[in-house]
Amino acid sequence: MSFFSKWTKKLSGQPDAPPEPPKPIAYEPEIPPLDGVRSNQYSEMDSISSSNVNEVYDLTGIANQGYSMQAPPPQPEPEPVHEVELIPPDNFTLDDLLHLLVNSGGSDLHLAVNSPPIERVHGDLVRMKSPVLTQKKLESILYPIMGYEQKEKYFATGNLDFAYEIKGLARFRANYFNQYYGMAAVFRIIPSKIPTIEKLNLPPVLKKIAMYRSGMVIVTGPTGSGKSTTLAAMIDYINDNRPAHIITIEDPLEFSHPNKKCVIDHREVGIHATEFADALRAALREDPDIILVGEMRDLETIYQAIKAAETGVLVFATLHTNSAPKTVDRMIDVFPAKQQEQIRSMLSESLKAVVAQQLLKTKDGKGRCAANEILISMSGLGNLIREGKTSMIPSFIQTGREHGMTSMDLALIEHLKSGKIDLKAAKEKASDPNIYRMNGFDLDRV
Repeated sequence: MSFFSKWTKKLSGQPDAPPEPPKPIAYEPEIPPLDGVRSNQYSEMDSISSSNVNEVYDLTGIANQGYSMQAPPPQPEPEPVHEVELIPPDNFTLDDLLHLLVNSGGSDLHLAVNSPPIERVHGDLVRMKSPVLTQKKLESILYPIMGYEQKEKYFATGNLDFAYEIKGLARFRANYFNQYYGMAAVFRIIPSKIPTIEKLNLPPVLKKIAMYRSGMVIVTGPTGSGKSTTLAAMIDYINDNRPAHIITIEDPLEFSHPNKKCVIDHREVGIHATEFADALRAALREDPDIILVGEMRDLETIYQAIKAAETGVLVFATLHTNSAPKTVDRMIDVFPAKQQEQIRSMLSESLKAVVAQQLLKTKDGKGRCAANEILISMSGLGNLIREGKTSMIPSFIQTGREHGMTSMDLALIEHLKSGKIDLKAAKEKASDPNIYRMNGFDLDRV
């Protein structure tokens, strides 16, 4: 019998039932209360409204009367992290974990104090069957691959970006950082073999875009959407099909291209140049045909990239935006208002294509595929950019489908029709459900 039932009986004059035997306390907090704060196992009583209870009762004797109150059970762990058969060897090294990452088909390795090693496999987080990592263990496996200057930068800033390679296995983009419990790191696989446009199942129009002779091509998408891989495939296509001098500027250096028909110079920010903008300014004096900018992070880098495209160089670059219109807006809005009209004019002349990319889990759950929104510069786009009418770019894309343009929604619908993805995956990235209904797919079903 509960405490409230017993009290109600007393008020109504009903005889008491024989006392029940004492019940054990079902839950005891593992973390002690802060100093000066009263521990109260009956805190749930405080939430009872005055409309239900008109008096304040002394509950300290409840346990002596044979009653106990159950505190809420601990919250379950988040579902996205699943424990499967990923078992590193005893006394594992960093290379052991990276071999396991590659062999299991993962893309990212997460290491942090107070957590076991975790992989991202086909978009899902998967916990390794291993004890949680300590600060001492992380230092023992992460410090040895840093050079002296890298250690100085990490200790000074609490962050470090660099590339790490295991010969015969793969290259990895590494990021070290400090967090609440101590040290942490994330490693992302950079395939040792550069995939082709066909291998990645990218739209064939990217081959045509790769062969442009001048202007700016932007590959955009959220973090982890495969922008660098798509750019690498386009550079590789150029390398196979025409002679050119290509300069890549990255932080860190990811794909290393061999010289085929092209001469390719790779520069890493922090090692071969101080900043992206500095490297871009210098590149214009190095007889380039093509410049690849790993990331346009700030106003100065964006300005130098547009300026380079205006000189007749083909510039490839990336941004963290989700669509073609947002890409144009982002590049303009980063500048002060008094400069925006000038930037609109420059961008209207130099922008040749925007490739917005999303990664989705395949229907069979065994991999991921890319969906691409493609904007190509044709008659009329320059006017939309100059006049600030970027909201009309989606309609412009619709009218240019015969030239290879497509919206993200139409790209997702093509994947649904081919059976590559399911409705749930499409719904996560969809922007206009009506287009899906018109094509026979009801996103409300999921």
